[in-house]
Amino acid sequence: MLSKFLDPKNDFAFKKIFGTERNKDILIHFLNDMIVFKEKAPIKEVSFLKTIQDPETAAKKTSIVDILCEDTEGNRYIVEMQVAKEKGFEKRAQYYAAKAYISQMNVEGKYHNLKEIIFLAITNFTMFPNKRAFKSDHVILDRENHDHDLQDFSFTFIELEKFHKTIAELTNIVDKWTYFFKHAGETSEQELSQLVGNDLVIERAYEELNRFSWNDAEILTYDQSQKYEWDQKAILEQKYDEGMEKGREEGREEGIKKGVSTAKIAIAQAMLLQGLDRKIISKVTGLSEQDF
Repeated sequence: MLSKFLDPKNDFAFKKIFGTERNKDILIHFLNDMIVFKEKAPIKEVSFLKTIQDPETAAKKTSIVDILCEDTEGNRYIVEMQVAKEKGFEKRAQYYAAKAYISQMNVEGKYHNLKEIIFLAITNFTMFPNKRAFKSDHVILDRENHDHDLQDFSFTFIELEKFHKTIAELTNIVDKWTYFFKHAGETSEQELSQLVGNDLVIERAYEELNRFSWNDAEILTYDQSQKYEWDQKAILEQKYDEGMEKGREEGREEGIKKGVSTAKIAIAQAMLLQGLDRKIISKVTGLSEQDF
């Protein structure tokens, strides 16, 4: 049966929901719901910025981050949907945050004018295997007394693989957003009414995924994005299979070499017990005199 709702993890769908002027209010609610603000007031307004680009990708017009925006105070927010497991993604997050921080400086810029960078990522894989919680918030603390003196960088990660709650077990808005990302594509209309409750923004996010409200061009772009993800996964799986086969071949070759070497040593030791000269044994077996 064809699901009414599309998958928000799809790159095009994710940006349609959270990266457009039309749905800016959904992004603002999402950020306020997911980020831990201590004394700072919730975000009321954001403006979208051009996504960060490096010189080598600028020519290809390829975005580096999914969503980059700033609030009325100038604090910047990077929002990422990461589907495929990527080696060093936590370093990539810090790199993007640093790029966004540096990009605030103009020719006459002063360091004291630099604003906070908040990095929020939803990952479809486990980033921190030693952490049980599916949501983790990271800041820079003094190692000795845990004072939060360096306040310009914070990172929030949502690891979907660790989230196992059913709709009946959802207790707060963080649970609902996480369920949305993990299960929206398989949520029925009956389940939606149970899930939404009074959270109308969550309902809006689901409605943005309603395939029957998308036009043909949008569905085509969605399908192409999905196909690209599948192709990349297939390429990785093929490389993995090739690597495994190469490893098996090398293992077999190494095993044969080891077996031959072991046999030669056994023959050399037997010849030695017969009183044969070491130099003769070495010449016959091809082993050095130190090998037996």
